Amino acid sequence: MKPLISVIVPTYQHAATLPACLDSILAQAGVGIEVIVVDDGSTDNTPAVLKKYANRVTVIRQENKGSNPARNRGLYAATGKYLMFADADVVLKPGMLTKCFATLESAPSNVGYAYTGFRFGWKVFRGVPFSAARLRRVNYIHTTCLVKHSVFSGFDETIKRFQDWDVWLTMLERGFEGVLVPASSAIRGGVWFNVRIEGASRIGSSWLPSFVYQLPWRWLPWKPARVSRYEAARKIIVKKHHLV
Repeated sequence: MKPLISVIVPTYQHAATLPACLDSILAQAGVGIEVIVVDDGSTDNTPAVLKKYANRVTVIRQENKGSNPARNRGLYAATGKYLMFADADVVLKPGMLTKCFATLESAPSNVGYAYTGFRFGWKVFRGVPFSAARLRRVNYIHTTCLVKHSVFSGFDETIKRFQDWDVWLTMLERGFEGVLVPASSAIRGGVWFNVRIEGASRIGSSWLPSFVYQLPWRWLPWKPARVSRYEAARKIIVKKHHLV
């Protein structure tokens, strides 16, 4: 019998956070799951950590290629009807998968994925109802969603930043929208998972207030490197998806 949900965990240099991630996934009840970990060329203690999960997860190892190639490698191995991509510093709250599954199952046929609110470090991003117009303006949906396998074609491996925004815009262009998973009495504010921001792959990606990126930097004598990287990455997405 095939698993209902394939949870794909790409990891690079995250031996410290990987156990909490995997434990939170394996503790999910009420749905059938398979867990696929793609070790993207880690040189830390990741192999030793994964040995402890040898009978419960499938491990794929490859040379370091980046997050999107690692996600796609897991996608190609997945057998579930539904997919979830959870980076190795993501910790799911109990009941997340069942709640996402119930929401997606009851949604209209043009809904391809269910998404939630989340916490990134200390910052809480409360989920907002899906809006195609809003999605074209701003990135507000995290990669960790429950997606219908049958309508998901994978990640663009040339995209190095805003991978989540890119993938949901691509699905929108193919006629598929998202649906917000509602909060529950046990989950305050609809925040169904946490993202820990420490680790090699999170250097330079920690959250900054949105107003920082909106300052008139072109008129100022100096611009932070992080803002320059943000602007360059955003231009790639805007050009690819013909955004205004």
